[in-house]
Amino acid sequence: MTSLEKTLIEGHLAVEAPAGVPVWDIDPYDADILENPAAFYSELRAKGPFVYIPKYAILICGRFKETKEVFSDHARFVSSRGVGLVDFKLADPWRPASIILEVDPPEHTHVRRVMAKVLSPKVMREQTELFEALANELIAEVVEQDEIEAVADIAERYPTTVFPRILGLKESNGQHLLDYGAMVFDSVGPDNQIRRNALANGGAVVPWIMEQCKRDNLVVGGLGDEIYQYADDGTISEDQAGLLVRSLLSAGVDTTVTGIGSLLYCLAENPEQYELLKQQPELARPTFEEVLRYTSPVHSFFRTANEDTEVSGVKIQEDTKILCLLASANLDEEQWPCAPDFDITRKVKGHLGMGVGVHGCVGQNLARAEVGAVLQAILAQVDKIEFNGTPEWRPGNSIRSLSSLPIKLTKKAA
Repeated sequence: MTSLEKTLIEGHLAVEAPAGVPVWDIDPYDADILENPAAFYSELRAKGPFVYIPKYAILICGRFKETKEVFSDHARFVSSRGVGLVDFKLADPWRPASIILEVDPPEHTHVRRVMAKVLSPKVMREQTELFEALANELIAEVVEQDEIEAVADIAERYPTTVFPRILGLKESNGQHLLDYGAMVFDSVGPDNQIRRNALANGGAVVPWIMEQCKRDNLVVGGLGDEIYQYADDGTISEDQAGLLVRSLLSAGVDTTVTGIGSLLYCLAENPEQYELLKQQPELARPTFEEVLRYTSPVHSFFRTANEDTEVSGVKIQEDTKILCLLASANLDEEQWPCAPDFDITRKVKGHLGMGVGVHGCVGQNLARAEVGAVLQAILAQVDKIEFNGTPEWRPGNSIRSLSSLPIKLTKKAA
């Protein structure tokens, strides 16, 4: 090994650029790039299947083919060494590793099976009445307002109202849920200001989150209680049950907030698509799938090469951290013709907006149910969705979400 390879950068081993791979002196975590990434993604894909970033001594992939291969091959490219820059083989994470997101089979398979049952389509259908009632109530309220800040008034408000009830939290604190989600997702990046700002909330937020994971703080009959029932029958341990509840608390809000905000943004940005959707409401589900492809709420996660291997002719050394840019892959015109266009009639099966493979988002049924209820409420009550100011995107180390979305909703005639 060379001296460079023995160097630890951001908690992982630095490796040299593989032969033939372009070296790009750029910081993918620059705030301007995170806010407006389209040009960066386009140039990244044009450079080749992989690019080497010397600032962090990592590889990046942004084309669909290679991104899907790296992200889904859990044998060669593992999650158990961390989905961020830090290599858990070499350094401890800021909080105990997620037993869903940051483990690999066979350990992952066992707990994933529990979560798949708890968050099954059948379970979500049983909650349809609650999802729809709260969504209809919220949209009926905001459609009467002249001006709406859709991030706070809809995108954040709905999940932080619905999710605690579904999970069965005895005590709810929407801001703590939002802050904890930011801590989890921003911690996967480098030690930049974004990460430091998110983790600065830990003193108040983390103890509250850990307290809510305890069985005594969960209502009987909620999803959290159901997880603990698997501990009762010996399927998982009591400690694992608590960690699985924590996983829901960390990932059950932010991604849905982002999805709802991005949905409203896309429909306001493309009024002709909303008109089409009103005429063909059966396109509601494809609409959200296109939102996931077009905006990719989780824009990136890492994988770590667990062996010397090769992808698309590029030799990849063991220990290499690879930043998989899911958002860039979802805009690859080799995979999606006219990818920069938002088209609700597009066949988007196979997009990476919810991940892929064994680590595909375990809560995607919940997210689709929540966003679907909001969209149906909008279709029933809203005639037009228009910008009422300039939307602003919040730079995030893993999630691209809106910080401001001023819109006007025109109520449907009675």
